[in-house]
Amino acid sequence: MSHSAARSRHIARFYASTAIALAGATAAGAQEKVYQLDPIFLEANDPYFGAADRATSMYVSGLELEQARTGDLKDVFSGIASVSVGGALPLTQKIYVNGVDMLNLGVTIDGTAQNNRAFHHVTANAIDPGLLKQVRADATISPADAGPYALAGSVVFETIDPEDILGADDMFGGNLRLSYADNGDTAQAALTLAGQAQGFSWLAYGKRATGNDYESGDGTVMRGTAADLNSGLAKIAYEADTGHRFELSGQRLRDDALRQFRANFGDFFGDNNNLRRYDTTRDSYSFHYENTQADGMWDPEIHVGYSESDIVVPDPWDSNGTSGTWSATVQNTFSFGGQNTVVAGLDWQDRFGEYRSPLYGDHFEEQSQNIGVFAQARMDLDDRTRISAGLRADRQNFEGLDGSDQTNSGLSGNVSLSYAMTDQLTLRGGVSSVFGGIDIEDNYTYVPSWQYDDLEPARAENATLGFDWVQGDLVIGGDLFLTRIDNARSGDQNFDFESKGFNLGAQYGWNTGSARFTLSHSDISVNGQDSASYEALDFGAPLGTVLALEVEQQTAWDGLRVGGWIDAALDYDMPEGAENDLDAYTVLNVFAEYTPPRHDNLTIRAEVQNLFDTDYADRATYGHEYESVGVLKEPGRTVSLVLVSEF
Repeated sequence: MSHSAARSRHIARFYASTAIALAGATAAGAQEKVYQLDPIFLEANDPYFGAADRATSMYVSGLELEQARTGDLKDVFSGIASVSVGGALPLTQKIYVNGVDMLNLGVTIDGTAQNNRAFHHVTANAIDPGLLKQVRADATISPADAGPYALAGSVVFETIDPEDILGADDMFGGNLRLSYADNGDTAQAALTLAGQAQGFSWLAYGKRATGNDYESGDGTVMRGTAADLNSGLAKIAYEADTGHRFELSGQRLRDDALRQFRANFGDFFGDNNNLRRYDTTRDSYSFHYENTQADGMWDPEIHVGYSESDIVVPDPWDSNGTSGTWSATVQNTFSFGGQNTVVAGLDWQDRFGEYRSPLYGDHFEEQSQNIGVFAQARMDLDDRTRISAGLRADRQNFEGLDGSDQTNSGLSGNVSLSYAMTDQLTLRGGVSSVFGGIDIEDNYTYVPSWQYDDLEPARAENATLGFDWVQGDLVIGGDLFLTRIDNARSGDQNFDFESKGFNLGAQYGWNTGSARFTLSHSDISVNGQDSASYEALDFGAPLGTVLALEVEQQTAWDGLRVGGWIDAALDYDMPEGAENDLDAYTVLNVFAEYTPPRHDNLTIRAEVQNLFDTDYADRATYGHEYESVGVLKEPGRTVSLVLVSEF
């Protein structure tokens, strides 16, 4: 294959569901301070980068991760229009990929299955961006080795390792990150420590964030939005000279504060003083084995994990909701040379959702167990054609509140293909059919009178068709997508959900900077009818057209980088019966980051989010279309200062 053809196929992954989320480059390792919108470095950390099933994958850039470390998940995905984050608070932020709620995607942190169903007024996937080193969203179509329940794609979070903090010859090191934001007087401090010796390595991370309620763009104090968050991560690993690596990690995030009675609302019927305590804790633990030097036909991996979401709302009903997932995977990668591999294995998940009210003597629980076998082949058919095809077989046992049991089995299959028409133009597409079983419901909504006899296992049908065009440093891409989920569960009923739309994106890089633009349009329906937020709850969200623009530039002043990003949405007409249509908004954010040349272990970052004090709620935030719901608005103009010291 010619050099230009190879480059085309390499960068073709740049954009899939909205233009690839361009990964940050740190060419010199952990101490390098240059973060860009360039995708190549972080994408290359994905062992299957470039495979046909990664054509719709989006990789968050190093610049986005760096600016989000004292922010939230909205900052993580700020440049990817097809990934929308609504809710304004870490406690309530829900993520939608191509209009589909992340509850319908396979979600992992360090390989451990997440998506533990919680009270629908909070999120099931609260994550501290400060501990992330890589984020990938596989939009619409997931490979078979993504695990069960990946109905409309998957989202993969990887946390920092000791090796990301230390140089090869360093025995000890770390960093301290301090920040202050004036809107809400939010102060944060995060400390990371790492060490390594004689094959052992370890890492400890802790963060504390406190503050007051912030103001929206029109000067309204948004009650119940004060920061009160603790986050921690611990890892220990051993890697032998022969490459056998064992890693054990655990993380916890806790948010304990007064929030709105419905935490993801700004108010209800105009009352913004109706606050109650939400004490929420998220835990995730993992054990992982691999051989970093393995090659050929024997490359095994073993993973065991547990994740849990615990939500305590003492007033007024002494509510305690706990949901958790045990998971395990045993797999082997068979390598046939080049990029030709087959991953095959066995995975297992045991999920539960539990609601307790000791004051009233209530105790309700749902459970499910799923065991699956899978194989995913990734092959180069010739110099221009790549194919990825996979098959899963799953068997699920589900137990309802009343003790009733249902056992369902199903096959899942996927095929993705990319073909380089020319050295500049690549076409790509894929289809999948995914068995989803019967999902655990939100534990705060359990109703003892539910009848389970009529519940059917969910099945998703997905399709995508797209292109990538490369001309020098300019990359343009886009795709059409369609997701249909039959028998999606809500309560004791099944519904049919659909999301369809398109994505467009463009990236251009030059010697001292880069720019990226992404646009995503999605429409959703439930049971064949255009849907508002309530009808689509836990399935998806009405988003319409969402846009993002990012620019970053090195300056002539050595060590100084400046840039900004725009978050925007167009007007969107809601279906008949909705009380309001969705209004357009445009929000500008700017930053300057300086690393003194003589003190390259120090970075100072100044940032102004919502520069023009726009009064708005993110398009993915619940309730825009309802008069009774005071939508939870994003902060108005916020000036922040971040100091990072490495040692």
